Amino acid sequence: MATQNNLQSYELMAIFTPVLSDEDYKNAQKKFTDFIKEAGGEIVHQDAWGLRSLAYPIQKKTTGLYYVLEYQAPAETNAKLEIMMNRDETIIRHMVTRLDKFSIAYNLRKRSKHLTADNA
Repeated sequence: MATQNNLQSYELMAIFTPVLSDEDYKNAQKKFTDFIKEAGGEIVHQDAWGLRSLAYPIQKKTTGLYYVLEYQAPAETNAKLEIMMNRDETIIRHMVTRLDKFSIAYNLRKRSKHLTADNA
């Protein structure tokens, strides 16, 4: 089991094909969060942006379902996650970014600012 010391912070941005139903979109998100938890990681924050326009066509599609996941996990988890995402036909693009302490602080400020704006 992973200890808190060897967990690294990451952010996953995945773009799913726009033809997914709401239920399939949620199941796809759950598949990745469950995988990270089973690998000894923990989910910090997740945000389903929903349907957005793409900057350029990908696989003849001009829109995609965006999903952002901030998590902490052992470094070896990302290699397995990468294989899993490459094999998943519902994902048209994905990117995993390692977060440093400044990125983590920025994301935290951005989330807290968003929460206070919603409560106002």
